[in-house]
Amino acid sequence: MRKGMSVITVLVLLIMIGLTACSSDNEAKQNVPDNNTKAGDAEKEPVVKEQEPVKLSITWWGSQTRHDYTQELLDLYTKNNPHITFEATPSGWDGYFDKLSAQAAGNMMPDIIQMDYAYISTFSKNGSLADLQQFVDNGSMDVSAVDPNLVASGMLNNQLTGVVASSAALAVTYNPEVFQKAGLDMPTAAWTWQDFLNDMNEIKSTTDFYGTEKLGDMNIFSYWTRQHGGSLFAADGTKLGYEDDAILIDFLNMLKELQDKKAMPNPDEWAQIASKGKEAEPVVLGESGTTFDWSNFAVITSGSNPNLKLMTPPKNDAGTNALWIKPGMFFSVANSSKNQEEASKFISWFINSKEANDIIKAERGIPVSSEIRDGLKVDLTPQQQEMFDYIDLAISHSSKIDPPEPSGVAEVSKLLTDTTNMVMYNQTDAEKAAADFRKKANDILARNSK
Repeated sequence: MRKGMSVITVLVLLIMIGLTACSSDNEAKQNVPDNNTKAGDAEKEPVVKEQEPVKLSITWWGSQTRHDYTQELLDLYTKNNPHITFEATPSGWDGYFDKLSAQAAGNMMPDIIQMDYAYISTFSKNGSLADLQQFVDNGSMDVSAVDPNLVASGMLNNQLTGVVASSAALAVTYNPEVFQKAGLDMPTAAWTWQDFLNDMNEIKSTTDFYGTEKLGDMNIFSYWTRQHGGSLFAADGTKLGYEDDAILIDFLNMLKELQDKKAMPNPDEWAQIASKGKEAEPVVLGESGTTFDWSNFAVITSGSNPNLKLMTPPKNDAGTNALWIKPGMFFSVANSSKNQEEASKFISWFINSKEANDIIKAERGIPVSSEIRDGLKVDLTPQQQEMFDYIDLAISHSSKIDPPEPSGVAEVSKLLTDTTNMVMYNQTDAEKAAADFRKKANDILARNSK
């Protein structure tokens, strides 16, 4: 009996030893990594690949207000996209495109460029601007909420060299207090150039303020030529678009009358005024009745004067609808940029982001995104409301926009300024000035079209 018990005890012990060995073997097998798994992988966090840092250079023209909030936008974009930083070069309008031309010649343009409708053709033709259609196609650039006609305004020679950032129209900005002091009725869309002349001279004689600030601008002369059934440039860009020199003669004589009666600054006076920025222009300070500018002028200067109003420019006696709705500006990307896709993503954010546009506050003009535009209409400032209302009015007094200005437009613009100044300073008469302008402008356009 004792022997039996011993055998049973031994068997039990052997079974227990076998079970323990199997359990240990299984645990060991579970802890041994297989050929596809490295030890410790289960304990590590997923590896996130850091994005390479990118510095984007950007330039724009505008007032100090625009400079300040644009820098705020750049800082915000960097906060949301830490791998992106910016090198900003803000500027005034004067000399902006001269500097760009020099940079383009040296293949040193900034990555992102605020571009104007008057100059996009020149920089597109010389190959300075990248075709951004590829980034629309791959989704980096979203223009789905933008009117296709506005998108098409940046398409030249089948290349999208500018993404429209706003829309605008030429406008007369007027100071109601100055008109009241002069005992005048407020301007209406029915006023003619003769009404305008009478009012400007009356403001000068009764208040000693300027009636208007500037008129010798190429955009204003373009409006003038459209009223006379022509256009400033021919459709092919090889010459001027009007045939009758009397068009420019009458324009120059009107300017001369305003200046002789001191209802408008002379060229030297205007140069001093312009150097101080839009916020310091006489119409803003209550020292002039009107100025001619784009429809966002009252928004730009609202911090200095929140009471300015907008009206359509005077009409000719026939009442011709000569206004046009234009791209307020574009954003372009340099063809030489090594960061074209990142630049495109920023531009897309600029036009589509509610966060960005809450900062911009339509200062650059009417937003092009229908979603942003509809959102802004809910809570407009008085100046923004004035601009939105004005665009509705301007549309009813507009006709088809002319093609983008041809290559050589900068030279023609300077020639027009020089020609106007010569007449203002009695160095020539309007008849000779108009004839000389036609010959020289046609030579410039023909040379640049080759």
